[in-house]
Amino acid sequence: MNKTSWLPKFLRWMFAVFSVFCALGALALLVVLAFDPRLPADTHFGPLQGMIEGVPSTLAMHNSVFVATAMRGAVVLQVDNATGLIEVLKHFGLPLLILNAAFFAVLFDLMRRLFRNVGRGESFTPKTIRLVQIIGFSLLAFSLVSAFAEGLFHDALFAYLTRHALLTVSGASMHLPLPKEFEISSNGFPFGTPLFFTGLLVLALGEVFRQGLVLKRENDLTV
Repeated sequence: MNKTSWLPKFLRWMFAVFSVFCALGALALLVVLAFDPRLPADTHFGPLQGMIEGVPSTLAMHNSVFVATAMRGAVVLQVDNATGLIEVLKHFGLPLLILNAAFFAVLFDLMRRLFRNVGRGESFTPKTIRLVQIIGFSLLAFSLVSAFAEGLFHDALFAYLTRHALLTVSGASMHLPLPKEFEISSNGFPFGTPLFFTGLLVLALGEVFRQGLVLKRENDLTV
C-alpha cells in the first residue's frame, strides 16, 4: 500500500466538511435576509476593537449614532443614522456573503469529488480532468461576479456615508466627497483578484493533464 494513500481520503473528507459548513452558512444568511430583522433604536455597543479598511479602529454606537475612531483618535468617522447604515450593510453586504458562502460550498464539493477520484486511482481520466476544468472555469467566473458584487456593495455604502457621515481628521471636520461613477471592485482592476489567476493556473494544469491522457492513450495503442 502506498504510504501517502491516506492523503486523498483525508482531503476528500476535509473538503466535504468545509462544503457542508459553507452551505449551512449560506442557508443561515438566507434566513436572516428573508426575515429582514430590524435594529432597535436603543441598540448600543462598544467601544469595541475592529478593523476598517485594514486600519485598527475603535467602534461604538449609542442612540443610533455610530462612531469609528482610528489613528489614536486622529481620525473619527461619525454616522448619525446608524440604523440606515445597518440596513445598507444588510441589503448589500448579506447577499455578497451569501454569494461567497454558496460558491465555496460548490467549490469544496468539486474538490471532494476530485479527491474521491484520486483516491480510487482515477487521476488521469476524462472525468477527473473535466472536474479540474470545471473548477478552473468556476474560479474565473466567480472572480468576475464577486468583483461586480463587491463594487455594488462599496458603491451603496459610500453613497450612504456621503449623506450621513461626518469625518474628522486632526480636529478638522469634513464631509466625504460625492461618489464617483460605479466601478468594479478589486482595486479598479476587474481581473486583479487572486482567484482569477488561480483559475487560469487550474485551467492550464487541466490542459496539461488532458494532453498527458492523450499521450498515454496513444502509447497504449502503440504497445
